[in-house]
Amino acid sequence: MPHIALPEGFPGISAGFTYRPETAKPMRELAHVLLHDANSLTPGERELIAAYVSSQNNCHFCQASHAAAASCHLGNASVVEKVKADFHSAPVSDKLKALLAIAGEVRQDGKLVTAADVEAARKLGATDIEIHDTVLIAAAFSMFNRYVDGLGTWQPHDPDMYAQMGQHLAEQGYTAPSIRQPLQPA
Repeated sequence: MPHIALPEGFPGISAGFTYRPETAKPMRELAHVLLHDANSLTPGERELIAAYVSSQNNCHFCQASHAAAASCHLGNASVVEKVKADFHSAPVSDKLKALLAIAGEVRQDGKLVTAADVEAARKLGATDIEIHDTVLIAAAFSMFNRYVDGLGTWQPHDPDMYAQMGQHLAEQGYTAPSIRQPLQPA
C-alpha cells in the first residue's frame, strides 16, 4: 500500500512519475542519457549495471524492469540473472566486472570507491567516461530505488509485465512512459 495517494494501477516508478510529471521529466531524461544514448558501454552493459544495483538494493520493480531491458539487449536472460547473483562468476568481461565492483561500492557509499578500484578498471580497458557513467548509473539507480521503495509503490510480480516494459525500454528508451494506462492488480 503506497504511503501517499498515488495514482492507482501504476506500478513502481510509474506511480511516482504519474503523480508528479514535472519531476518525472528530468528523471526520465537522465535515465535515457545514461542507459539508452550512444556510449562506449553497450546498452546491455549499462542495463546490467542498473539491474545489479537495483537487485543489491532489493528494489523488485527496478531490478525486474532493468533485468528485462538488459535481457532484450543481450538476448540472454541467464547472463542477467548470473550478474545479479554473483557478477564475479558471471560470463561478462573482466572490464565489466571491475565496473560492477565500482557500482556496488557506490550503491553502498560513494566513498568506498578507491583509486585502486579505478586503476584496476582502467587496466582492464575502462575509459574515464565508462567509469564516470558507471558511478552515475549506480548513484542514480540508488536514488530511483529509494524513490520507488520510499513511496511504498505497488510492485507486481508479473514477469510478462516486466518483459513488456523491458522491451519498450530497450527499443524506445526512457523519454516516453512504458506504462501509459493503469494496470489491474493481479
